[in-house]
Amino acid sequence: MEEKKTFRQKCRDYLTITAAAALYAVAVSLFLDPNSLAPGGVTGIAIIMNRMTGLETGTWMFVINLPILALGMWKFGWHFILSTLYCTLAMSYMTNMLVPIGALTRDPLLAALAGGSLMAVSLGLVFKAGATSGGTDIIIKLLRLRLPHLKTGLLFLLTDAVIVTASAFVFQDIDTALYAGLVVFVNSILLDMVLYGRDGAKMFFIISDCHEAIVRRLLEELDISATYISGQGAYTKADKNVILCVVKKHLSPKLEEIVKQEDPKAFTIITSATEIYGEGYKNIFSQKL
Repeated sequence: MEEKKTFRQKCRDYLTITAAAALYAVAVSLFLDPNSLAPGGVTGIAIIMNRMTGLETGTWMFVINLPILALGMWKFGWHFILSTLYCTLAMSYMTNMLVPIGALTRDPLLAALAGGSLMAVSLGLVFKAGATSGGTDIIIKLLRLRLPHLKTGLLFLLTDAVIVTASAFVFQDIDTALYAGLVVFVNSILLDMVLYGRDGAKMFFIISDCHEAIVRRLLEELDISATYISGQGAYTKADKNVILCVVKKHLSPKLEEIVKQEDPKAFTIITSATEIYGEGYKNIFSQKL
């Protein structure tokens, strides 16, 4: 019975990824690409390469992702990559399929707002299904392994800034690059709202007999630490190790997935943490408002 339920869950996840890929393709093919808006990441590079070579944007999205996925599979394992590979294939294929429809609007502001919003909803669905869209997500994860002192948010910002700046030179239009920057901003803000509302971060209390396996994966895959709190079951009187950890919002779905994979019966409490001070977060001396 458990295997059947797990299979159904996987089917739901892949249906969600398929729907998300369709939304992403609409954002790229009907709003961003026709208006020459390159919003950072692999999609932005693909749009730029399309103008330089004539090869379809969706095809470039897949080609650029292939070596990145290979690196991710080598470093993080096949299980991590499988759903991401499917997501990449679906997004690339659907993006090419929708090209003949053409732009739904030629107003760059409306295209930036609509494209950025659809991308945010799409990526939110992908993350909730336990997958990623590949691309810079994997690159930055690898960079963090080599350069742990650099913050993830800063790496994303620098990557997108370089691509948006490059689009200004390729398209010979600073206005287009500024609108592409607006897409990045809208996507970032709405993605947080889609996934987590207005919460600043998530705090997890996890009670599990598989605590060692869970903590090991937190350290290796998410690059976050945790604290053990000693506890005792009121009924069984058995000693328990309670895992306490705080994660930034975009890592919360991945942490939930790790707990589900290691121990589906784990007792988990997830709550909002609006202010966090210490390493990796705000400095209590300089950032207290």
